[in-house]
Amino acid sequence: MLKTNKKGLLWSSVGILLPALVGLCLWNRLPDQMTIHWGADGAADGWSHKAVFIFGLPLLLLAMQWLCVWITSKDNEKREQSRKVTGMVLWIMPVLSWFVAAFGYAVALDYTLPMTAITLLPMGLLFVVIGNYLPKCRQNRTIGIKVKWTLEDEENWNATHRFAGRVWVVGGLLVMACVFLPEGALVWIMSLLLLPLAVVPMVYSYVFYRKRLKSGAAVRKPMPKNDRRTSIFVGIFFIVLAVGLAILLFTGDIRVQCGEEKFTVEATFDPGITVSYTEIDAIEYRDKKNPGSRTFGFGSPRLSMGTFQNDEFGSYTRYAYTQCPAEVVLRSGAKTLVLSGKNPEETRALYEQLAEKIE
Repeated sequence: MLKTNKKGLLWSSVGILLPALVGLCLWNRLPDQMTIHWGADGAADGWSHKAVFIFGLPLLLLAMQWLCVWITSKDNEKREQSRKVTGMVLWIMPVLSWFVAAFGYAVALDYTLPMTAITLLPMGLLFVVIGNYLPKCRQNRTIGIKVKWTLEDEENWNATHRFAGRVWVVGGLLVMACVFLPEGALVWIMSLLLLPLAVVPMVYSYVFYRKRLKSGAAVRKPMPKNDRRTSIFVGIFFIVLAVGLAILLFTGDIRVQCGEEKFTVEATFDPGITVSYTEIDAIEYRDKKNPGSRTFGFGSPRLSMGTFQNDEFGSYTRYAYTQCPAEVVLRSGAKTLVLSGKNPEETRALYEQLAEKIE
C-alpha cells in the first residue's frame, strides 16, 4: 500500500494538517480555552488551550493515519487491497480533521449550532459510506469483519461483507433518524443501535460457516495454538473492557451522610466533600435543574459530578443523578453546591433533612 499510494498518502497527510493553517489565520479571534468535548446532552464538558486544539488534534490524527496505513500495508504485501477501500482508509482521517476543526472553530467563534444534528448526521453518513465499501473489501487481516470463519473461507468472507454492508447502511440511516429523538433517550438508543452493527455480521458469519460445514463445502479447521492464545487474550480483554465500561457508565451512587455539625457527600468514582452546617447561608429545593456544562469531574448516564458552570451560579460544585430533574441548591457566600437524590422524592427528603440541620 505504501509503495503504490505514495501520492495519496502525501496529499491526505497534508489534508489532515490543513485545519492547523486555518487555526493560525484565526488565532487572534479564537479564545484561549476551546471546547474539545461535549456530553450526551450536547453541553460542553471539556476544554483545552487553543494551541492544543489547533496543532495537537491534527498531529494526533496524522499519527493515527500513518499507523493505520502502516498496519494495512504490512498485511497487504502479498495481496493488494481494492483501490476504493485503500482510498477510504487514506481519506477518513482528513475528513475527520476538517469536520472536527470546522466544528470547533465555529463553536469558539460563538456560532449557534444544532449539536445533535451536527454529530449524528455525519456519523450516520460515515456508516453508510463504510457499508457501501465493505462488499468491495478483499480478504485480509486488518480491514473488515476479521473473525475465524471469514479468514479461513473466502466465500464466507465475501458473503459476510455483503451482508454487513447492508446492515451498516441501514444502521447509518437509523443513526441519522435519531436526530428526531429527545436528547435524554439518545445515549440508550445509540447504545442499542450501534452494538448490532458489530455483533450481527459476526453471528451471520458463524451461521454461514455452519451451513457450509453441514453441506460439506467447508472443513472444520483447528485453530493454531498461537492464534488460539491470542484469540483468548483478545476475547478476555474486550470482555473486561466492556464490563468495566458498563460499570463505569451505568453504576455508582451518591450518598449524603448528615452528622451533628456537618454533612458529608460520598460518591462513587469521586473523593466527595465535607461541609459544616454553619457554612451554609441558604438552602433551596428546585423542581427543575439547570446544570450548565461540566468543566471538571465525572459524568455518565447515571451520575453528574464535579465542577460545573452556568449563567446563574458561575462556577459551582455538583453531585447529582443525571436523570433526576429536581435538585437541592446550597449557597455559602460566593460558592454553590448542588445535590440530588435518585428521584424527586429522595431529593425532597434530602432537602428537608438538610434544612432542619441548617436552620
